[in-house]
Amino acid sequence: MVTISTPAEITSNLAPGERILWKGVPKQGYILRKRDALMIPFTLLWGGSVVFWEGGVIKSGVPWYLTFWGVPFLLVGFYLVFGRFWVDRGVRARTVYAVTDQRVLFLSGFANRTLTSLELSNLPPTNLSVAGDGSGTITFGTFSTLGASALGSPGWPGGQLLQAPAFEGIADAAKVLAIIRAAQTKRD
Repeated sequence: MVTISTPAEITSNLAPGERILWKGVPKQGYILRKRDALMIPFTLLWGGSVVFWEGGVIKSGVPWYLTFWGVPFLLVGFYLVFGRFWVDRGVRARTVYAVTDQRVLFLSGFANRTLTSLELSNLPPTNLSVAGDGSGTITFGTFSTLGASALGSPGWPGGQLLQAPAFEGIADAAKVLAIIRAAQTKRD
C-alpha cells in the first residue's frame, strides 16, 4: 500500500477537531474510458481532416498569412487527439481525495488546484462502480446530460465542472464507501 501525504491545501482547511479517516488518489498514468470509444474516431477524423486541409492550402501557394487560418484548427485537432490524455493524466497526478469525520474532500486541478468539499450530513445520493480488482469510482450525485458527454471529460478544459463530484479510479472503492457510510452514521 502506498502512503499518501496530506497536502497543505487539505490540512489547512480542516475544522478544529476534524479528523481524516481516509485519503487516496485516482488511478495514475494514461487511461482510456468508455467515452473514448466515441471520442477517438471523432478526434482522428477531425485531426486528419484539418491536417489534410492545411496541407492543401500550403501546397496551393496562397499568400503566407492565409496559411495561418488553419493553425487554431490544427491546435484543437492536436489537443483532441493527444493533448486531452496528457491533461487528464496531469490533473489526476495532482488530485487527492479525503474523507473526514465531517466531509468528503476533492483537491484537484492542473494549473490551479481547487478544494471542493461535501458535508457528510448533506451528501447527494452515491453511485459505486467497482472493477474486478476492487478499484472503482464513487460518484456523489448524478451526471448532467453534458457531464456524461465527451466535453465533460476531465481532459477537456473545464470538463470537471460538468461532472458530478467523484472519487474516480480509487483502490478499494467499496471499503471507502463503507468508511463514508460509517462516518455518516456516527454523525446522526
